[in-house]
Amino acid sequence: MPTLQQSFLIVTALLLALLIWRVGTAMLRSVSGSGFDRTKPEVEDVEELDVFLVCHECGTELHVTRLGELQVPRHCGESLQVVRRPAVG
Repeated sequence: MPTLQQSFLIVTALLLALLIWRVGTAMLRSVSGSGFDRTKPEVEDVEELDVFLVCHECGTELHVTRLGELQVPRHCGESLQVVRRPAVG
């Protein structure tokens, strides 16, 4: 029959093993990305809005015609600025 001290060590070891297992599985789940929504956003036609991405360093302009998940690109080492101009005509 195990003594009280041995019983305490066994229970402590089991609790520590459970804690390590729970932390490990939580870390693996967070790294795997299983909780993220992997559906792509709908592409929206924005050609009639006259939206441009403008580089203020060199003057390069990109006319935005379709918009999904907006990530402003970089040009000349700086982020492009979003500019909306009134429609001509």
